[in-house]
Amino acid sequence: MRRDVFQAIADPTRRAIIMLLTAGALTPNGIAEHFESSRQAVSKHLQILSECEIVQQDQQGREIFYHLNAEKVKEVEKWLEQFKQLLAKRFDQLDQVLEQLKSNNK
Repeated sequence: MRRDVFQAIADPTRRAIIMLLTAGALTPNGIAEHFESSRQAVSKHLQILSECEIVQQDQQGREIFYHLNAEKVKEVEKWLEQFKQLLAKRFDQLDQVLEQLKSNNK
């Protein structure tokens, strides 16, 4: 089952894992050291992030390293950019209305 990326990043622990991986690839144990939850709980979060392709696995000998998939992160950024532009446009319109109200009160 392929998960939705937005469902995956809705969880604060998974967002924290993503932030950790911005510094570089880590093993599951390396990631788990940063959390009070169990290694199994961290593995479940990594599985969800892997299923939606936000993180990718890289096997090096016996170790598995997780790293961010920059292309998938860019997809999320592109989607969010639409809302950023929409909000900026609405704030500009609000500024115009406020300026108009100011000039009418003078």
